[in-house]
Amino acid sequence: IGHLQRNKVKQVVGKAALIQSVGSLELLEELEKAAARLDIVQDILLEINLAGEESKSGFPPEQALDAARMAAQLEGVRLRGLMCIPPPALRPGGNLQFFEALRQLAVDIRREIGHNKILDVLSMGMSGDYRDAVAAGSTCVRVGSALFGPRPPALPEGSPPPLPHDGRRPVNEHF
Repeated sequence: IGHLQRNKVKQVVGKAALIQSVGSLELLEELEKAAARLDIVQDILLEINLAGEESKSGFPPEQALDAARMAAQLEGVRLRGLMCIPPPALRPGGNLQFFEALRQLAVDIRREIGHNKILDVLSMGMSGDYRDAVAAGSTCVRVGSALFGPRPPALPEGSPPPLPHDGRRPVNEHF
C-alpha cells in the first residue's frame, strides 16, 4: 500500500497484523507510543532502501543494524524482519543482487542482536520478480498485480476520483 505516514500510525497500530514499511526512527518511535497506549505489541518490519533511491523511504543498509537494535529495545514493537522494494528490474534476475543483500543483512543483524525469534520474515519480491525473491530466501511476497492486474495510471493532481464502471458516483467517497 505504501509508506506509513506518522500521522496515520494511530489508525493502523493494533489493526494490522504486521506493519511492513517502518523506514525511519521517528516512525518507529510513533509506533512504540501508539502500541503503549493500547497496551499491545505491534509486529513490524524495517524497510531497507538497498538501492538508495530518493523516491523510496527506508533505512539505508548501513543504518539497519542501529535501527534493529533500537527496535529490539522497545516494548511496544516486535521486530519480525526486513522488507525491501528494489528498483524495477530490466531483465529476469535483475533484482537478485538486492534480494541476496537483504538476506545477508538479516543474517548479520540476527547474529549481532542475538535473538532467536528476531528476523524470521524477509518481505521481498513482487509480481514480476517473486521467483528470484523466493530463491534468495523471501518468506513474504507482494503479488497484487498478478492477482488484480496492473495499477491504473496516476491521475493528475486535483482530478476527481474516477467514476465506477456503471457511471454512478460512489455512495461513500471516503473509501
